[in-house]
Amino acid sequence: MSRSRAEMIEATRGKLLATARHAFQHRGYAGTSMDDFTAAAGLTRGALYHHFGDKKGLLAAVVEQIDREIDDRLNAISAQVADPWTAFRERCRAYLQMAAEPEIRRIVLQDARAVLGPASDAAQQQCIASLVTLLQRLIDERVIDAASPEALARLINGTLTEGAFWIAGAPDDAPLRLAQAQNALDLMLRGLLRPR
Repeated sequence: MSRSRAEMIEATRGKLLATARHAFQHRGYAGTSMDDFTAAAGLTRGALYHHFGDKKGLLAAVVEQIDREIDDRLNAISAQVADPWTAFRERCRAYLQMAAEPEIRRIVLQDARAVLGPASDAAQQQCIASLVTLLQRLIDERVIDAASPEALARLINGTLTEGAFWIAGAPDDAPLRLAQAQNALDLMLRGLLRPR
């Protein structure tokens, strides 16, 4: 049975994304060319231009794909832990831990920031919305003191984002920086807890 046009288009797009993702992780954005992607995927430059516009568009699509995967991983962590405070804390710690993963460090935290600029507003809003939901639950259950969940979410998101950039900025020191960041994060988050 022959594949539909939509399936072929999606397969081409998927090949380019997978090839670019591998190349960006191992050689970095600056160390790769559009010819590298198309040759490795067995496709033409025209296919890359059609689906992503250019190399920068391809990087943006790879970052979007990885961002979705990060969000899925964080949501799975939250869903696995019944205690809302522990779920929130573990989610924040996991985000910092992901900053030490080679693919996320190189593509999302180093190359994307240098090439694409600050994270897209849509990606930031999604992160903040997730945090608002979790924080509102903690407020409702009187685990943390009442405050604007959006303000808290924005402050915590900023802390996590800058912490991730700091961890990713020194691959050789990433384990030490990760441990230091997680310890500091725990200290900060404990300040949210209501006295028992």
